[in-house]
Amino acid sequence: MDNNIKNNKNFKKVSDIIESLTINSNPDSVAVLEEIGTNSSIDEVRELTSKALVKRNEPDSLSVVIERKGKGINDMSTVVAMSTINELLSLEDKQEAMKVLEHTISTEGFDPEVQENARSVKALMALS
Repeated sequence: MDNNIKNNKNFKKVSDIIESLTINSNPDSVAVLEEIGTNSSIDEVRELTSKALVKRNEPDSLSVVIERKGKGINDMSTVVAMSTINELLSLEDKQEAMKVLEHTISTEGFDPEVQENARSVKALMALS
């Protein structure tokens, strides 16, 4: 992370908010993380948000980082995309993630690039 961003006291507050939303069981917290965090112009915020959504390990949160163009594994920043992939690979229970990946691959209407990324991540997860 960029030291200017990382050491910024407001970034620490944002990080704390993201962490709080991660552990909040209210399904609306996923919508907040998607709307605010994954749409941030700051790579580090998108990275933290994607990790948080993966940690929730729920169909709704996983669909944000797997199925949405420009978010999670489909982020234009390779740091964000790779960080999300690493978080997916580190899940103890990969069952929900594999279901979302399979849905993304097999359902018509998804962007072909999104489907290809899902296919690649699914292959990596099958090997981990």
